[in-house]
Formats: sequence, structure tokens, C-alpha cells
Amino acid sequence: MIAAAIGIQPDFQQALARSEPDRLPGSELDWSVEPLQGWHIPLLDDPAFLPLQPLLQRALLLGVPDRLIAAVSSRRCLAPRVHVALCRDQPGRPLPLGIIVTRRLNRSGSSWEVQHLRLAQDSLGAPGLPTEAALTGALLREAILRGRGACSWIATTSSLDTPRLAALRQQGFQPLRRDALWCWQAKGPAPALGPGLELLPLNRDTAPQLWHLEQAAIPAQLRQILDRRSEDLLDHSGTRGWMLVDAIRREAVAGVRWLADQPEGGQLIELSVMPGREALLGPPTVLLLHRLSRPGQPLWLRVELSDRQRNLWLEQLGATGHGEQVLMGRSLWRRQPSPPAREAARRLEAMLEPFQPRRRTLPTPVGPR
Repeated sequence: MIAAAIGIQPDFQQALARSEPDRLPGSELDWSVEPLQGWHIPLLDDPAFLPLQPLLQRALLLGVPDRLIAAVSSRRCLAPRVHVALCRDQPGRPLPLGIIVTRRLNRSGSSWEVQHLRLAQDSLGAPGLPTEAALTGALLREAILRGRGACSWIATTSSLDTPRLAALRQQGFQPLRRDALWCWQAKGPAPALGPGLELLPLNRDTAPQLWHLEQAAIPAQLRQILDRRSEDLLDHSGTRGWMLVDAIRREAVAGVRWLADQPEGGQLIELSVMPGREALLGPPTVLLLHRLSRPGQPLWLRVELSDRQRNLWLEQLGATGHGEQVLMGRSLWRRQPSPPAREAARRLEAMLEPFQPRRRTLPTPVGPR
């Protein structure tokens, strides 16, 4: 019933049945990994799950209409996809052990992100329950299996979380880059706009300019994995973004946009600066941060460790470092189906083959015996 509700094909249903054993390795209790349902919400009261309650409720509310829209159109679901790992005790009462939240990064659905993967703090290490490695692997496998049409995945985790890094590697993820996580709080008034620059908000008209800026600012390998278009920026950030445009060249040279709400409070944002325009790290980029910040809420930024100039700038700006993170990526290579026109030509050629002119068979020479 669940697989039919989300539109999974029969062959995928068989694969799902094979991927869900009755028991986790090291577990004495029955288990299952299920899509989030309404009756799961009251059970998710573990301290690890409470900060995600608003996101889980939003995913539940948007899931049904998005599935209905996807059933009658080619548009993919925009709502986050949530799966819950449940363990049932002897009386049959469900006990949530972990959740995984994934979202697609583009309209085509070719790129997905593991947004959150959290395990219950009160149940880890308890007798009869699955191990952390087994539970993490089961959640990752289920999310990847349910991501139909996905060609690539990304996930971010702390560089000190060795078990999580090992679980991601087991599922085919490889490190792409190491980032420093910074938290910045706006203080004082915003600086004035410098000469030769224009400040524009992110909207349907300006999205292509910010898209070109981000394409130039990220490495080629990550650009290929993300596979984003300008409309994808609007899908995930809406109008929560600003950019600085060169008044002469009419191109975006710096930009900032919202990525997600941090469970700890504040906003996770993406700050992009055109290569060769690092001189903008100062009042112009501080102005962008002020435009996106909210009163009393911090901004969270990820900066590649090799970018010493930007890390030093944030430190001088008063930002607080919160450790290092590893960006992991996984690509799924699939056999591409032949174009319909080519298949039709092959069928027509096979049908007309008996009527094609053939070469006359040469007589076999008869030699002396």
C-alpha cells in the first residue's frame, strides 16, 4: 500500500522487499524502515528528533499534494522525503530508532541530498537493538533505493564522526571537499553599497545571473553532480537571496542565498564570489549578509578549508568556528535507454528486411573428383 501510494513500480517493490529483512544484524527485535506517516509524529519525542519536528510536519503536509501532482504531470515532488526506522518490542509497540530526511536538488530529480540523518539518543547501545552502523546503513540504503531517477547523491557530515563517514563510504559515497562551518551574527548597521555595483534581489528575472555565478564558483566535479539550472535555485531558495551586479558588465560578481533552516537556530546560506573578485570580501559581501540576516538569528556558512582568504575574513568579521565538515558524493551510472526514434527505425528495418534486394548467390564451383 505504501509503495503504491508513492508510485513505486512493481520491480522496485520486489527490490524493497529484498532490502527489508525481518531483523537488523545484532538485533533481537523486528524492525522496518517506513515512509513518514502521521502516527509517527507523536512517537518522535527523542531529543535527537525534536529540533526536526517543524521540518517533519512540513514534509508530511506537503507529501500528499505533491504525490498527486506528480501522478498527473512530469514534475517531481518538492517536499522533503522522510523515512523512519522503527523497532517493535515484545508487546508490539513501535519504538523509533532513527530518521533520514532527503530532498532533491533539481527539478529533473537527477541529484538528491541527504539533508538529515539522526539516530535516537535514548536507544543507542541498548540490549537487543540494532547497532549504530547497521541502522545508519539501513536508512541510507532505503533512501537511495526510493530515490527513483537519481543519478547522484551528496551528504555532509562532521569530519570527527568516524562511524557516519564509514557508513557513507559503504554506500558508495566518496569525499569531495572539506569545509569549515562558521556561525555569524549581524552586529551594527549594514555598510553602504560600493561604487560600480548594483544590489538586486533573487527573483525569476535575476536567477540566471546568480546561477552563472555559482557555476563559475564551484569545482567542475561538484557542478556535474549537482546538475542545477536557474529554476532550481528558485525552487529551493525562493526570493531569499541577494546579489551584487557589476554595473558595466551586467554580471553577478557576488551573491548569497538561503539553503535551509538550521535545527539549532538560524539559516544555512550559500555565499558565492566570482573567481578573481576576492577583493569584494569586505563591505560588499557584509552588505549581502546583512540583507539576508534576521534579527536575533545567526547565519551559518560553509567555506572550503583551502580558501584561506575567506576563512580569515570570517574570523576577522567575528564569526565563530564550529568544526569541520566533509562533503561526500555518490554517482549512479545507469544504462541510457535508446531514443524512441532509433527504436522505431530498428523495428521498421526488421519488418522490411524480407523485401530488401539481396545479392545473387554465387554458384559453387565443381572441381574434378
